[in-house]
Amino acid sequence: MLHARVYGGERVSVPQTVSAQSSALAAGGAEASRVLERVEERMAALTGRHGSVLAHHARETISAGGKRLRPLLVCLASGVPVAESDALVRAAAAVELVHAATLVHDDVLDGSSLRRGRPTVVATGGRLIATATGDLLFSRAFAELAGGGSVEAVRILSRAASGLAAGELMQRADAWNDEVTVERYLERCRLKTAVLFRGACELGALCGGGPVAALGEFGEQIGLAFQLLDDVLDVTGPPERTGKPRGTDLLDGTVTLPLIEARMRDPELRAVDLRELRTADAAAALCDRIAATGALELARGEALAFVDRAKATLPRLPERQRGALELVADGVVERYS
Repeated sequence: MLHARVYGGERVSVPQTVSAQSSALAAGGAEASRVLERVEERMAALTGRHGSVLAHHARETISAGGKRLRPLLVCLASGVPVAESDALVRAAAAVELVHAATLVHDDVLDGSSLRRGRPTVVATGGRLIATATGDLLFSRAFAELAGGGSVEAVRILSRAASGLAAGELMQRADAWNDEVTVERYLERCRLKTAVLFRGACELGALCGGGPVAALGEFGEQIGLAFQLLDDVLDVTGPPERTGKPRGTDLLDGTVTLPLIEARMRDPELRAVDLRELRTADAAAALCDRIAATGALELARGEALAFVDRAKATLPRLPERQRGALELVADGVVERYS
C-alpha cells in the first residue's frame, strides 16, 4: 500500500547555487574530498590494464561520470575519520565499478544508444565488447575488495550484486505486463537499485566500525526514493536533463509507478498496449496522458516519504556525519526540483 501522504504538486525548495550533494561532500570535510579523489585515481588504474580495446571502453564508461553518489555514501557512512584508509578507498571504488558494470550490461539488454547524453559501449563497440566491458568492471570490483582481505566486505557486495541481477530479471519478466502491482514494482526497485545503496552504506559502516544494519537501512530507503524519482523523470524529461528521450521506459515495456497509478485513474489508459508504442513521439504523448492524471505527484510524494523515512532511521551519529548523510538524502529530492 502507498502512504497517504500527498504533496499536491508543490515543489520542494532546494537552494540552486550549491547542490545538496556538494554540500554533503563539504560537510564530510577535507578527508571526504581526498578519498573521492583517490577513488577516481584507483578506478582509472584498475580499468587501464586489460588490453587496449577493453581498457578504452572501460575508461570511457568511468569517465562518463555521474554524481558518484554511491562512493560518497561509502565515505560518509564510514564516519570520515578513516576516510583516507586503503580499505575505504577499495570499498568505494568497488561499489562504483559494480554500478558502472550494471549500466553497461543494461545498455546491452536494452540496445540503448545513449547514456548520460553520450554514446554507449554497445553503440560504439557492439554487444560482445560491451558485455566484456561490463564483465571486466564487475571482476575488477570484486578483486579490489578481495585484495583488502575482508570477507565480510566481499559478502556485502556479493549480496548487493545478486540483488541487482534478481531485479533485472524481475524487470524483464514484468515487461509489457499491465498486471504489475505497486508492491511488485517497489520490490523490483529495491532489488535493481536500493540494494546497492544499502551495500554502499554497509561497506562504509564496516570500514568505520559504525552501525552496519542501521546505516544499510538508511541507504535502502534513499535508494528506493532515487529509483522512484528516476521513473518520474522518465515521464517528465526533458531529454537534455536526463540524457534520454521522454518515455524511454515505456518504449522498453518497463512498467513503472507513474503508469501503474495513471491506469488506476484513467480507464482509457488501461487499454493501452505498450507493445504498440513504437516511436518517441508516441511515447511522449503517453507521458503527457500519464501526467494529466496526477500520477506523477503521487509517485513523487511516495519518493519523498522514503526520504523522510531514511532520515528517521539514522542512528545516533556525530553531528557532522548525520548532517552530511541527511544532505545526501536531500540530494535525491534535488534531482527532481
